[in-house]
Amino acid sequence: MAKPVSITSSEQFFQLLTSTKILIADFYADWCQPCKVIAPVFEQLSTQLSRPNQMSFVKINVDEQQEISQAFGVTAMPTFLIFKDGDVVQTIQGANSRGLTDAVRKFAAGGEGGDTGAAAGGESSESGSNWLGAAVPKGYQDITDQVDLKGIDLLNCDNDIGPGKNIFERSQPSALKPKAKEESKPDWVESDTDEQLMLFMPFNASLKIHSLHITSLPPKDEDDEVPMRPKTIKLYTNRSHIIGFDEADDVQPTQEVTIEPRDWDAKTGTAKVDLRFVKFQRVASLVVYFVDGDGDGEKIRVDRIRLFGDSGEKMEMGKLEKFGEPGGE
Repeated sequence: MAKPVSITSSEQFFQLLTSTKILIADFYADWCQPCKVIAPVFEQLSTQLSRPNQMSFVKINVDEQQEISQAFGVTAMPTFLIFKDGDVVQTIQGANSRGLTDAVRKFAAGGEGGDTGAAAGGESSESGSNWLGAAVPKGYQDITDQVDLKGIDLLNCDNDIGPGKNIFERSQPSALKPKAKEESKPDWVESDTDEQLMLFMPFNASLKIHSLHITSLPPKDEDDEVPMRPKTIKLYTNRSHIIGFDEADDVQPTQEVTIEPRDWDAKTGTAKVDLRFVKFQRVASLVVYFVDGDGDGEKIRVDRIRLFGDSGEKMEMGKLEKFGEPGGE
């Protein structure tokens, strides 16, 4: 039994969210009088019902933690969000003591036992039908199967090498196989006229994306024609279609990442790209802009991409346009 935890960072909040079966969040403001009225009720519920890894209570100051508030669309105070296994299952607004108490006690009564989330990742797999270049992040799952392969699109892709769906293949990259077992056809993608490559991937469900794993296995030849590994990557969420290179350069990305040489796993050629999780909630689509490569070559190569996080509600036709065009967040 414990008092509510005061959230001081997005990282702290999402760590609790992924490690607790039921989490009740109180979004409040210091200037909000109704927030002060119901605060003792919330504290009493926390003291009576909180249990490690099963039920936790947190308080979030909307003025100090604006990223969290915006991620969950909180605009009125107080707002209470009840999460189960990381997903919002109930919203209560206003100083409704009876409604809050009844809802929390209902979940407390049915919240005994159960897992606290997705299993931690195991060892990276080197073969088989579900190849991973690195361990699954603890508390999350592989959600690559939520990519709508029929809807993916690429700009400046060398079509002579292979189609975009190659990078979502579940099998081990052919470059990691013994020479005798290498595929007769390329199972990766390369940029065409220069090192830039634009990838658009829509999803079959609303996703919370924690991280990307990018695998790149260019040959080790000392040749200017050999493609490079990606270096700078820009990410844009919730676009209804692919964007052009000029537009991407003019628009603020949701996140920009630089992959350093040391980030690439020597065995699998995979780099783990951690995302600012609070900015990748309710993601209906993702644009990945490979801006440049690590070296002096003229092309980049991508063998595999894996996405990790949590999947939510299934997407419906026409829903993508409602999610968030034109912004990058």
